[in-house]
Amino acid sequence: MKAIYMRAPKDLKFEEVPEPVLHDDEVLIKVMAVGVCGSDIPRMLVFGAHVSPIIPGHEFAGKIIEVGKNVEGWKVGDKASAAPLLPCGKCEWCQKGIYSLCEDYMYYGSRNDGAYAQYLAVKADNLLRLDADTPYAWGATIDPAANAVHAYLRANATGDDTVCVYGLGAIGLFAVQYAKVLGCKTIIASDIDDAKLEVAKQCGATHVINSLNDDPVEKVLEFTGGKGVSFAVDMSGVPSAQHQAILSTGKMGRVVFLGISHKGLELSEKAVDQIERYQLSVIGSWNSFSNPFPGFEWTESARLMNEKLFNPDLLISHRHPLEDLPDVFKKIDSRELRGYNKIMFYPNGFDEEK
Repeated sequence: MKAIYMRAPKDLKFEEVPEPVLHDDEVLIKVMAVGVCGSDIPRMLVFGAHVSPIIPGHEFAGKIIEVGKNVEGWKVGDKASAAPLLPCGKCEWCQKGIYSLCEDYMYYGSRNDGAYAQYLAVKADNLLRLDADTPYAWGATIDPAANAVHAYLRANATGDDTVCVYGLGAIGLFAVQYAKVLGCKTIIASDIDDAKLEVAKQCGATHVINSLNDDPVEKVLEFTGGKGVSFAVDMSGVPSAQHQAILSTGKMGRVVFLGISHKGLELSEKAVDQIERYQLSVIGSWNSFSNPFPGFEWTESARLMNEKLFNPDLLISHRHPLEDLPDVFKKIDSRELRGYNKIMFYPNGFDEEK
């Protein structure tokens, strides 16, 4: 089969490799769509994967073309996506059903071969069913959608919340869509990119803020009658946005940090005072897996895709055949490619009914 093989950071080759060997508890998926996760970019351009050489890629969907002899409930021809985590099942956190914190896991695309390939053997326990009319590319975005849902679960957020989402990558835009699904009346989105803010409006944002032009804290207070939001989530990992998330959250509110930070966060006296006096909860959100595996985050995201309550087409900015991947990543590295959101590759062609 054809696949992207990575031997070192930036050493990305589209080449012929052996097809996966199918085990009894697996299905063989013909990968029809695979997206670029934000974590793929530093993994493939800077740091490398945990295992090398490797086929990267973990946001995918496809058609089942072979079923292991111990697999039940799946058949050839079924459309499916899959959660990429392979938990050990033995550590303290797996025993508690908190699989996101597994201490000895494997992972498609970073610790074992992934989906930047024409075929991938996947554990049946990881599969998520797609309806016949759900596009493969939509199934390949269940991963970022599940991460967004996980943030809401961490905050016990409901439709009664007023929400502000900082950072409008794929996860942030799904967070906006999920707020709309829940029935939130005030949904605020903040970013520095006007194009992403326009997409956020299409996703359901009732107010948008370009933080290069306006102070997000002042605007949030304006939009909420001076109260602040009851739930703020930072998807950017940028210290200024993390700080703004705290300052824009009202009494007894919850602040969730999901975006991966590459810089330290120094809180101002005002922010610490607000955490204390407003009795704010500052909560971490890591990955998206829970009990029963792979978790409500994944099954709910798949349901919302199948029922067309999530619209990933609003997020997908670029579509390419898989052989274009090395050149696309070169353009990302050189910053020649800007203004992208979810980049989607098609290892077996663009015909989604193939």
